[in-house]
Amino acid sequence: MEDGGANLDERDAGRDRPLDLGWLRESRAEWGVKATPSRIGLTLKDIAVGSYGDIPDHPPRRTMAPRGSDIPDQVPDMGYTINDKAEVWSDNVMELYEEAVSRQWSATRDIPWGELAPLDPDLEHAMCQLATVLSEVEMVAADFPAKWLWRINHDFVEAKMFLCTQAMDEARHTEVFRKRALANGGGMGRATAIVEQFLKVILDAQSYDEGSALMHLLGEGLVLSLFRAGETIAPSEVEKRIFRLCMQDEARHVSYGTMHLRYRLQRDPSLAEDFHSYLDRGEELIGVLLSTPEVAEPATILAAGSLEAASELGSAATDVLRVQSIEEYLQRCDRAGLDRRGRIRLPDDMIAGTSAAPPPTPAVAADVVGART
Repeated sequence: MEDGGANLDERDAGRDRPLDLGWLRESRAEWGVKATPSRIGLTLKDIAVGSYGDIPDHPPRRTMAPRGSDIPDQVPDMGYTINDKAEVWSDNVMELYEEAVSRQWSATRDIPWGELAPLDPDLEHAMCQLATVLSEVEMVAADFPAKWLWRINHDFVEAKMFLCTQAMDEARHTEVFRKRALANGGGMGRATAIVEQFLKVILDAQSYDEGSALMHLLGEGLVLSLFRAGETIAPSEVEKRIFRLCMQDEARHVSYGTMHLRYRLQRDPSLAEDFHSYLDRGEELIGVLLSTPEVAEPATILAAGSLEAASELGSAATDVLRVQSIEEYLQRCDRAGLDRRGRIRLPDDMIAGTSAAPPPTPAVAADVVGART
């Protein structure tokens, strides 16, 4: 009650002051610094002018006060645990935020659900199973940033804003794949323990670094490759549209994760081994996950075009997708400054045909030369 009384006294005292804004004119704000809109409008980059664009590597306070504002000594400490810019920053995060808010789409209105025609039962089963897996894995990319957002210092507000768009993107992905599973009479397929184990590893990550590496670089990276191939393996124009729209969202998340890791390692190269260890564990789980029937078989059937063709072609139906997905993952690691080729933990049969595959032994190489001659 005493605190309440003190607040009332302050409020009453404020009523007696002249309304001249003198207290505001004495602030340290950069009066006269003006943000100029660019061609597409007033962007985050455009307002990063003067000291307002200076993002401290280690903010002196842990408050929600806007960066660049005058902050009284009495503001409460919010208890943020991520107070190092390099823990969450990427050099492209402002541009990614602008792209995200300008390219939002609706899983209700922007998919031509009325054009969805009946499919061969085998293709429908395969599509519904793949949609089940994707609706299962996509939501972790919303849950993960939600777990860490409230821990991130508000001086890094642009990164927090981008992660909010990611959560919305992933909620929409879960929505659209759940709708696809239920829209054509097939229904939900089967969940898998190994998928859940991988998701749990992401959510249980002890640091933002660990979770981001597992999710943005590895998990979402492989899903991005699947989305990219989706336009080819999709059984109808409806699925092609779904994969195309999801791909543009997922590309932003993967780009952030790649550039975040790059930013992190450039400022502290000693962390490279930590990131290698995170990916060691993640790749071991991914290797099992991609081999499970619930994941591998529907992708193979869709790629082949029918159950009969998939049975005849075997793994050849998805070999191109496998090689492309792993190569794209390795290239992302390269861009981030982390070479995984010498220590990748995926099974040998999975990396066959990729740049991570070990070179043939001298005896095998001699046999190959002999066969060619």
